[in-house]
Amino acid sequence: MAADDPKTLVSTDWLATHLKDPDLRLLDASWHMPGSDRDARAEYDAGHIPGARFFDIDEISDLRSPLPHMVPPVEKFMSRMRAMGVGDGHQVVVYDSVGIFSAARVWWLFRLMGQMDIAVLDGGLPKWLAEDRPTEDLPPIIRDRHMTVRRQNHMVKDVTQVSAASKLVDHEIIDARAAERFRGEVPEPREGLRSGHIPGSRNVPFGELLNADGTMKSPEATREIFEKAGVDLSKPAIMTCGSGVTAAILSLAMERFGKTDHSLYDGSWSEWGQFPTLPVATGDQ
Repeated sequence: MAADDPKTLVSTDWLATHLKDPDLRLLDASWHMPGSDRDARAEYDAGHIPGARFFDIDEISDLRSPLPHMVPPVEKFMSRMRAMGVGDGHQVVVYDSVGIFSAARVWWLFRLMGQMDIAVLDGGLPKWLAEDRPTEDLPPIIRDRHMTVRRQNHMVKDVTQVSAASKLVDHEIIDARAAERFRGEVPEPREGLRSGHIPGSRNVPFGELLNADGTMKSPEATREIFEKAGVDLSKPAIMTCGSGVTAAILSLAMERFGKTDHSLYDGSWSEWGQFPTLPVATGDQ
C-alpha cells in the first residue's frame, strides 16, 4: 500500500480516520464515458461516502468551448467551490466510482488553481465499499468558504504549445489512452476524430499504473513503467489522452515519484484528432 500523502494520494484507512475532521472536504468526482449508460449524479444521489459533495466535471468547465469539460474560468471555479463549501484552509479528498479514473482530473484542476491540499482516494468508492465502510444518500450541510485562486499557467498546455513541443522534441508527450487507440487500430469513441497519436508521443496506458483493485502502484513501479515505455524523465512532460481526464492519472503518478515538471494538454485527442492540418502518427512510434 502506498504511503498516505494528503497532497497526492490517501488510503481508505486514512480517510476513515479523518472523515469527521472539521476542515476535511470530500468530493465525489465520478464521471463516465459517453455511451456508458451510467449516470454519475444519480449514482451519487443513491449513495456516497458521508459528507461528500458531487463535483460535476462536465458542468464545472468552460461551457463556451466546443470541447468537453475544458478548464473553467477562474471566476466560475471559485464560485462553484464556494457554493459547495470548499475553500481556503480545507484539506480536500476526491474520489470516483471506478477506482482512480476521473478523480485525478479534479486533483489536477485544483492544483492548476493553486490549491495544493488535495488528494485522490486510492481505490476510490469501490475499495471503500469492498471494506464495508459507511455511505449515505443525504446531501451535506453547506457552509460557504472563500477560495483564493492562483492559476498555475505552466500546468496546462494548448494545441499550439503541444504542436511546438512535438516538432522541437523538447518535451516528452505521453498519451494515456489504450494501446490500440494510440496505434490507430480502432475508431475513436467520439465521432469525427481521426485515429492515431501526436507524432513523437509515447504511450503509457493509464491502466498500467493501477493494481487490480483500482489502487495506484508504488512510486517505484510507476516510474519503471514510464521508463520502459521509452519516456525520458529528464525532459518536462506533457500528458494527453482522449479528453483530458485520464491524462491526469499520469500526472498523479509522476507527482508521486517526485517528477514535478509535468503539464496536461487540456484539449487532448478531442481537439488534435479533429483538425486535418495537424499531423497524426500511427503504430508504436
